[in-house]
Order: sequence, then C-alpha cells, then structure tokens
Amino acid sequence: MTGRYNEYPEYKDSGVEWLGNVPMSWELSRIGGVFEERREKVSDKDFSALSVTKNGIVPQLDNAAKTDAGDNRKKVCVDDFVINSRSDRKGSSGTSNLNGSVSLISIVLTPKSITPSFANHLLRSYPFQNEFYRYGKGIHADLWSTNYSEMKNILLAMPSKQEQQKIANFLDHETTKIDILITKQEKLIELLKEKRQAVISHAVTKGLNCDAPMKDSGVEWLGEVPEHWKVCAIKRQLKSLDFKRIPLSSDERGKRSGKYRYYGASGVIDHIDDFIFDEPTVLIGEDGANLVNRSTPLAFSAYGQYWVNNHAHILSPNDGLANYWAEVIEIIDITPLVSGSAQPKFTAEALNNLKITFPSSIEERKTIEDYISNNKKKYDKLMDKGNKQVALLKERKIALISAAVTGKIDVRHWQEQ
Repeated sequence: MTGRYNEYPEYKDSGVEWLGNVPMSWELSRIGGVFEERREKVSDKDFSALSVTKNGIVPQLDNAAKTDAGDNRKKVCVDDFVINSRSDRKGSSGTSNLNGSVSLISIVLTPKSITPSFANHLLRSYPFQNEFYRYGKGIHADLWSTNYSEMKNILLAMPSKQEQQKIANFLDHETTKIDILITKQEKLIELLKEKRQAVISHAVTKGLNCDAPMKDSGVEWLGEVPEHWKVCAIKRQLKSLDFKRIPLSSDERGKRSGKYRYYGASGVIDHIDDFIFDEPTVLIGEDGANLVNRSTPLAFSAYGQYWVNNHAHILSPNDGLANYWAEVIEIIDITPLVSGSAQPKFTAEALNNLKITFPSSIEERKTIEDYISNNKKKYDKLMDKGNKQVALLKERKIALISAAVTGKIDVRHWQEQ
C-alpha cells in the first residue's frame, strides 16, 4: 500500500501483533485510556432508536425487528463510537452523528483523548475488528461476544490530535472517491443485468426476426407474438414429473446421499450435507428436465441423476431443450398465481395451465437457445469483469484505511486536490 505514499522516517516495534511497527512519535494507549464506556440506560421513547450497521450508526427503520427492551437501552450521544459486541455482526460499528439509543448488545464509547472522526476509521478498520472479536467469549465456535472488560485492554497506536484529524480528513476524502467508483461499477453491473434479461425476454417472446409478421397472442403479458408461433398451456409441451415423488426412510436417504447432486430452491448444491435429507420425501429427477421453484419464477435445467427438494416442480420438455424452456419459464410473472401467505406456493395445476408461446419449429427453438447462450456468456463476462473491479476497489479501501490508521503511510503533508 506504500506505493503512492511515503512511509514515516522512523518506526518502532509496538510489541502488538495487530499493529506491528508504528511511527516513532506515536504513543501506545489502551482503549480504556482514550475512551470512557457510556452505560446509561434509557428508553427509546425519550431517545430515538438507532441501528448499529456495517454502514455506521443510522436511525432504526420503522419496519426493523423490534424487541421488548424499548425501555432498557443504552444512551448514545453525538461523537460516541458504537460497536456491536457479537461476532456475527462483525463490522457493524461507527461514530454516531445522532443522539439516541441502541440495544444493550452494543458497546458505547465516549472519546476522551481521541478525535471522533479518527476513531471512526481506526475502530472500523479491518485489523482492529479482527483484534476486537479475538477477545470474544461464547459457547458457539461461530458466535461469541466481546465485553468492554476485555475491549478496554486492547492497545491502540495514537498519533497527536492534529495528526489524527489529518489522517481522518485524508481517509474521508480518499474513501469517498473509492465509494463513488464502486457505486458507478455496481450501477453498470445492474444495467448489464437488465440488458441481459431484456435480450432473453425478447428472444423467447418475439423471436430473432424483427421483420416477422405478428399476431395477438390473446395473453395479456405476452402481447403480440410471431404469427407462426404457437400459444398454448405449458402442459401441452412439457410433461410434469411431480408424480415421481419417492418416499424414503432416513436410512435409505443416508445410503443414497452421496450418489447424486442435490438441487435446492436456487440451483445445484454440490456438497450434500445430512440435514438436506431430513425431509420426509425427496424427488429423483430425470435427465434433461426443468425444475421450477414453487414460490418464485425461478427455473433451471437439470442433468444426470439428482435429488430435488419439495420446493420445486419437475417438468420434462418433449423436445429435450431444457435450457430453452428454463428461459421461457423464468420470464413469466407467477406472482398473481402464488397462493398462501405464510408459505407461498405455486401449485402444479397453476403451472401446467400457464400460457406460453414458442416457435413451432424445433430448429428455431434451438437457434434461439444458442443465441441466448452466446449472449449470456457475453454479458456474464462483462459483469464478471465489473464484479472483479468492485472487489479490487473494496480491497483497496480496506488496505488504505488499515495503512493510514496504523501509520504504515505518512499522510501528514497530504493536501486535498
């Protein structure tokens, strides 16, 4: 990370693993020496409820999950630093710009000899977060909490107040620029997704010939379709295999568990765990079938022998073009056809009676399938490139913050440009 930036002239060994070597002029201080813990209990009726998120401290949304502890919360004042003590909320912290209250699971720190904006970057940095949760205790390997009694003993490397502010200004400016670039890349990825879906939708409802004569499909969501295409219920073209449900005992499920791939609600799960086979019934599908999620318009093709859970319908296309029919099914808005609220279901009857359109010719369907496949590869390649760029920018942001708050780069002479 030192590439663009100079290092400090002299360093010393901090004796602290997470800090490493620190600038000679920086002083080591324990958290308990630069912060005071705020433990005042208040009600969210008097002090508005705040949420401790990975984006910092924000007003609690009206639809956020509420507890019965509204009268038993911790007071937060402007410039306090708040961190969620639970390891499964790693990264949820920040310096508050608001007065309010947070749940008791959070630790609230009032700055004594540390600049709030510097504290925000230091205590949200990747190295500090790892150090903080290393002090945690709990009964689960993947869930524990860090108490203030342990946190207060963590050592920090502290520059002068003036230098703290300089580092904070530098990071505010530089991370904002990185965030803008990330946002632009994410918007581009979303546009590519929309374009990719538009290409697929047009291909399976209008075909590839822009000059083909059109006719009214008689189906509202389809509108006009090519004159030579068919319009009929799915069951006329794809056979339901839902009847292939095979009840198996737990012993039988265990014996067969490692032999087949498993398909869940969102696609193939390569690594099969025992919990998957706790269901009383499973499905064994046929090669080249389509699996349709029972609660969302998600369809995908499945090949070879496989397990399927009870959240999917199985359809076998007459022409064997499973990939083509997966694209046809996935563009259908099944929301009006989903019944139930607690556990929404898309019934086999509703699925089989759905109206679809498709070319009469298998050759034309195959041509469209190939066209979609080629375009998906093109857009996926562009989106993959964008996602890699976002990942690199996020890594750069983490590295820049870590380097600045631990003194690995010297920004004392930095000027905003």
